[in-house]
Amino acid sequence: MMFCPKCKSIMMPSVQAGKRVLKCANCGFLQVGEMSFTSSGTKVKEVTVIETETDVRPLVDHPCPKCKHPQSRHWTLQTRSADEPETRFYACEKCKHTWREYK
Repeated sequence: MMFCPKCKSIMMPSVQAGKRVLKCANCGFLQVGEMSFTSSGTKVKEVTVIETETDVRPLVDHPCPKCKHPQSRHWTLQTRSADEPETRFYACEKCKHTWREYK
């Protein structure tokens, strides 16, 4: 990373008249000459694509009010002010009906 000698801003790589130069975006100072650009980031060799969606919410024994299936997925959210209890949400494992319960 290079900094501008005039205004101390970061110099950005640019191409002018077919040559690679470093140019200050703030004051326009150009640095011409031999330079090499390298990346210090890590390279990922393989990317895994997951085509199916996996539900990570816990499965609990709580019957669905719509289809009476005995199991549902459970999660909680703070939907009201912090001094009130959180809201419990459920989603039926069979029919996907979603409902909430307040304490």
